[in-house]
Amino acid sequence: MYIVIVGGGDVGLSLTRLLQEEEHEVVLVEKDPERFSKLSDELGESVIMGDGAELGTLLNMGANRADVLVAVTGTDQDNLVICQIAKLIYLIPRTIAKVNDPKNEELFSSLGVDATVSSTKTIASLIEEKIDAGMAIPLLAFKEGGVEIFKTELSKESSLINKKISKLKLPQDCIIIAGLRGNEVIIPRGDTRFREGDTIIMLIRKERKEAFKRLFLEAV
Repeated sequence: MYIVIVGGGDVGLSLTRLLQEEEHEVVLVEKDPERFSKLSDELGESVIMGDGAELGTLLNMGANRADVLVAVTGTDQDNLVICQIAKLIYLIPRTIAKVNDPKNEELFSSLGVDATVSSTKTIASLIEEKIDAGMAIPLLAFKEGGVEIFKTELSKESSLINKKISKLKLPQDCIIIAGLRGNEVIIPRGDTRFREGDTIIMLIRKERKEAFKRLFLEAV
């Protein structure tokens, strides 16, 4: 498939990597020059600098032959405009938008966006759901690509506790998406340290499950 991703933040970059590993044709669009420069060092010609909300940008990248467009910028208004251009002008069959404000989900749906992703909604549902320490609970399995999103509460035996994420040897194709500490949402960074009782959410390939369990659920 030919997939266009607009928004070169952490979500856009991670999604591009995963889809490229599945041998899809992927183009990432980023309008910030400094961010574009960093992305191009890693992705090469797979990243294009431009404003995805402008007709010319999508035209120049061959949007009229795209199978899917994903808008994951930090602004709901931009994501909606991008998806509408993709759907109405370039007739892209499927559009997916990140919704930063869950109140906008119904609006997006009514205006023709095929699917929305609201991290706020997902995290809120996780906070209300009780899980036992050490259990790896699958949250979402992607039909294509063999990728799943898991959550687990860290027990005192976990090798992850009190260690900087940057010092961990994560299994290949394993990404820590977020952490939950009570009602607090933790956005993981290199110096983040998790505690006993924290819930972590990660994206991982199915074949890496055992490596994941050894790292996160067992003592070292």
